[in-house]
Amino acid sequence: MLVTKYAHSCLRLEHDGAVLVVDPGVFSAAATALDGADAVLITHEHPDHVDVPALGQALHRRPVPVYGPASLAGVLGDAAGTLVPVAPGESFTAAGVPVRTYGGQHAVIHPDIPVIPNLGYLFADVLYHPGDALFVPDDVPVDTLFAPIHAPWSKFSEVLDFIRAVAPRRAYALHDGLLNDNGLGVLDRQYTALSGTDYRRLEPGTRIDV
Repeated sequence: MLVTKYAHSCLRLEHDGAVLVVDPGVFSAAATALDGADAVLITHEHPDHVDVPALGQALHRRPVPVYGPASLAGVLGDAAGTLVPVAPGESFTAAGVPVRTYGGQHAVIHPDIPVIPNLGYLFADVLYHPGDALFVPDDVPVDTLFAPIHAPWSKFSEVLDFIRAVAPRRAYALHDGLLNDNGLGVLDRQYTALSGTDYRRLEPGTRIDV
């Protein structure tokens, strides 16, 4: 499976000629990521994870299934008819790739902000994208983790403990679109030194095999 890391929280997975796109949000060149997609997976409804206008345009050109929490129907507008609701603990196949779902809720940002549904996705039992939560899969070893390294809802120690708990063979930075070069440099050094795995941050457009 070939994975392209787009900015912030977006991944594009290519497998056996099919394309699956995860979290094409407003920080991630969503229109480019979605070009030729055979399926789309959304972890939750925040705009940095789903660029609704870009997704709608892509679906108008080529209708494909969009998998995600049922709550997405409230934000997708005309694209809501393509939504395939999924819930935690389910298994399904999207664009030929086996997927397991985990978690169920977004991490708490602040008690005054309502908590919304969020799903983590494990692809082909090797690659885990947790969305905006730090839920640890406990039934399948994770080979490749994309870890949300920075967010309004997180702090470094929690993310570090999450990476250590998942214990992947390698971890890549995710959810880094709000950081400048100073913050990226500091976090890269800390995660590299303390995560206990092969940690790296990929520049947007970088492709890896998993």
